[in-house]
Amino acid sequence: MDRIPENVTPTATMSPSSRMLSPRSPAKMLTDTLIMLLPWSIIAALLWAAFFIKPQPVGETVQPPVLERRDQYYGLASNGDKGLWLAGSGGKIVALSPNGDTRLLASGTSKSLQDIATWDTTHGIAVGNDGVIITTGDGGQTWVPTTNAPRSEVANKLVRVRVAADGVAWTVGEMGALLHSSDYGKQWERRRPEEDNAWNDLALLGDGQIWVVGEFGQMLYSSDNGQTWTEHKSEVESSLMAVAFRDPLNGMAVGLEGVVLVTRDGGQSWQSADSGVAVHLFDVVWDAAHASWMVAGDQGVWLRADAEVSDMRHGRFDSHDMSWHTRALPTPEGTWFAGANVGLWANERWSPVGNHAPQPTN
Repeated sequence: MDRIPENVTPTATMSPSSRMLSPRSPAKMLTDTLIMLLPWSIIAALLWAAFFIKPQPVGETVQPPVLERRDQYYGLASNGDKGLWLAGSGGKIVALSPNGDTRLLASGTSKSLQDIATWDTTHGIAVGNDGVIITTGDGGQTWVPTTNAPRSEVANKLVRVRVAADGVAWTVGEMGALLHSSDYGKQWERRRPEEDNAWNDLALLGDGQIWVVGEFGQMLYSSDNGQTWTEHKSEVESSLMAVAFRDPLNGMAVGLEGVVLVTRDGGQSWQSADSGVAVHLFDVVWDAAHASWMVAGDQGVWLRADAEVSDMRHGRFDSHDMSWHTRALPTPEGTWFAGANVGLWANERWSPVGNHAPQPTN
């Protein structure tokens, strides 16, 4: 048997007692305990924070602009020397001052408003979807809903409101709605039975004379302030959207598909005039300051005609802007238009207002 080299020390055999683990020190035990408790401490801290710590806002709240790109304004009215009022989607009413400042008025309704009118700088009225009628007697600071207007069980959208002296108001809309008020819009009565037809606009000529236009080229005339009516069927099938008179004899009606009708005998006869366009036309106004008719239409189209409608021109406000417009309002500085955007047309130049301005194009 070989000898173990002298320079190698034999390994001692470990005894059973030496294989037992040495007891842990107090420091080691404390460390292990802390490690086990750490996840539960984190969870407890998060739960405490969730229940007892309230987050506080940092910085200033960003307020949306008064005129937003998503807005649509169907109504437009003069508020005298205080500027204009706009009425539109979501019950929004905006005051536009002569220097261009905009202010949101609290209308008290979320229903879209289709039109707005004013008797003076104090009294105003707006009408819209689901038969909503709201009035103000304090310059727009507060708006009061009317709850006693006649309603249909089928549909109740009111699309136009016209006012006259001494608190007189008329509004028209779906299901033959033709309503009258003589106390600044507080009390209303129906002046024609409900019918399956929509009236879109009316013109108050004075002396009890009223013209009403509506679907499928239909027209109504009253000479006794709406006590009795005479039906007129125009020569067009397209719906008529607006009507206006510059005097008791001379008037114009416009409608879908570029329809323009003209009367020179107080409405006894109406003749078609070539508008030169096929787009829908939504409003017509007489601009006395410039002795011309102005028409608002679809796809950014405008029309202008002389008093006799012997010269009619058309164009677009902006070649890059195809917005529709449902209302026009002549003022000394030019004609205002409201619809998918709002702006002033003056000296053949389009000046949109606020956040509705078109983006620069390359």
